[in-house]
Amino acid sequence: MDDREILKQFEMRSETAIEACTEKYGRILSRIAFNVLGSEEDAEECVNDALLRVWNSVPPEAPADLAAYLCRITRNLSIDRLRANKALRRGGDILQAETELLECLPARDDVERELEEKEFTALLDRFLEGLKPEARKLFVRRYWYLDSVRQIAKDLGVGESKVKMSLLRSRRALREFLLKEGIDV
Repeated sequence: MDDREILKQFEMRSETAIEACTEKYGRILSRIAFNVLGSEEDAEECVNDALLRVWNSVPPEAPADLAAYLCRITRNLSIDRLRANKALRRGGDILQAETELLECLPARDDVERELEEKEFTALLDRFLEGLKPEARKLFVRRYWYLDSVRQIAKDLGVGESKVKMSLLRSRRALREFLLKEGIDV
């Protein structure tokens, strides 16, 4: 079932929408949640909570990209759960990834004052488009999917030091890009 049909099912309040989302996106949503939480049980709960949130928000929301919408909700719910549980031992890597990225981004309040969210998203998209494909892949896997450096290196068959160096260079480039765009970092 394609995304438009799934959204129609949500609008009709049909439970087949949940089933279709689970079948089509369940694996990626579980992976995102597991990468954040480190627990299959917690990840499953976050995925279920995300599906419930989509059920409650569509309609009136009509996301242009259902996959991105589901991933964003799952990711945010997982991070919220990690913080609520104060699971520093299980989530040290995700907290480290967040800290790494925050070093080259402006404070959230500053972004909201300087740019609307869509404009900032467009800037990030432009930045990512300017990266080489391999660097972009590493950046997205680390900071969107929240994969560990070790997992990225293993999946790509490269050393962890190469992944770390690429991420460092990308963060520095992001900082410079934002400064050139007039955003204080």
